[in-house]
Amino acid sequence: MPDAGTKRCPLRHRWLPLAAISLPLFLLDQGTKWWVLSEIPLHGSIPVIPGFFSLTHCYNTGAAFGLGQNNNLFFLLLSAAAFLGITSFWMLEKIREIPTRFACSLLLAGIAGNLLDRILHGHVVDFLDFVLPWYGIWPAFNVADSCIFVAAATLVVASFFSPSPEKKSPPAN
Repeated sequence: MPDAGTKRCPLRHRWLPLAAISLPLFLLDQGTKWWVLSEIPLHGSIPVIPGFFSLTHCYNTGAAFGLGQNNNLFFLLLSAAAFLGITSFWMLEKIREIPTRFACSLLLAGIAGNLLDRILHGHVVDFLDFVLPWYGIWPAFNVADSCIFVAAATLVVASFFSPSPEKKSPPAN
């Protein structure tokens, strides 16, 4: 039983911040992928900024940067486990700091977008294609990948500003 001074947020209010960020990004990811699938043939490309940015229809059965190709089932299961883990921690109110909550919302949008691709297509649909002057051709990615990247960056930056465990206030008795 929770402490008399501890108030738990009603279920609908716990999910509202998560849904307000995750759902629109998930829909943007799936909408852009749907457009690419219907308008650009596989390996086809539409230059947006010639020599720098194109919309290129390709797919990935692995992870970031094409690592672990042809392991769609492994990444499908890993994604499902990560999604369930994050939603469980959110439901149990274990994620409290605002930057972490923001990052988890982005993670869930990204994981859900790529997980649905793996289920529906057997691979992730990628299409954002950049050529960087100092690097060359950057591996194609999608909106879900961008959400995951921004979430990871947010968690790294937040870790530098998060109070260490010994500096946190002791729990009230």
